[in-house]
Amino acid sequence: MQENSVHDFDAQDIPEQRLWRAVIASTVQEWVNGPLTKKRAAEQFLFQDENDFKTVCYSAGIDPENLRGRLKKIRARQCKGSVETASRN
Repeated sequence: MQENSVHDFDAQDIPEQRLWRAVIASTVQEWVNGPLTKKRAAEQFLFQDENDFKTVCYSAGIDPENLRGRLKKIRARQCKGSVETASRN
C-alpha cells in the first residue's frame, strides 16, 4: 500500500516542481561539496534568504520551514563533527 502512495505522489509531480526540486538539490550539493564561494552563497540562500527561498520551495511543492529545519540539523551535526575532529588534533 505504501508503495502505491509513493508512486501516486510521483505521478502528480508536474515538470515545474521537478525543475525547482533540482534547483534546491543543486544548491544543497553546492553547500555541502562546492568551492568556498559557492558554499557561502548556498549557505546564505538556504539559511538566511526569506523571500526567494520560500518562493523556490513553494514552487517545488516543499514546505520551506520543514526543509530549513532539516538543513539546520544537518549543519549542526557537521559543526559538531568539525569541533570533535579539531579537538583531537
